[in-house]
Amino acid sequence: MTKIGYARVSTTDQDLEVQRARLKSEGCEIIRSEKISGATLDGRQELKTIIDFLRTGDELIVTRLDRLGRDTRDVLNIIHDCEQKGALVTILDPHVSTRGEMGHVVLTVLGMVAQMERRFIKERQREGIERAKANGVYKGGKQRIDRAKVLAMHEDGTSPTEIAKTLGCSRMQVYRILSVA
Repeated sequence: MTKIGYARVSTTDQDLEVQRARLKSEGCEIIRSEKISGATLDGRQELKTIIDFLRTGDELIVTRLDRLGRDTRDVLNIIHDCEQKGALVTILDPHVSTRGEMGHVVLTVLGMVAQMERRFIKERQREGIERAKANGVYKGGKQRIDRAKVLAMHEDGTSPTEIAKTLGCSRMQVYRILSVA
């Protein structure tokens, strides 16, 4: 049985170290991490790699349920995929596992709460942006990637993968910039 940890943060300027340290202290032999939104499963290559790698008796461990996802259906699908491989899923805070039937019920409820929380966050964010626009102070989101550099590197023949590695962003972000240009 292998304990495999998964750490995730939503943006490139957030830190994964607290999650990694907690997963390591829980005995995770392998820890995969990524900086990508948990709103959907799209582009979450590290999580896909873990699920593909799981074997009977392995255990996927995350610090909080929202690290797996913010959509109830996605969370339940991830758990289902793990169970199909004979693996367990454990959430550390609050401590819940798929070892027993009650764990499934609690994980379903927590998944619904995470989804509802995401909707509340998005609504508050939208309201805040509308207020800021009404007050004339909204300037848009912070630009995290030098778009001109992405375009220049692409024109020089650098692949999207290499651009992403060089600039410390995801390939998806590179593709978005290239699709607008």
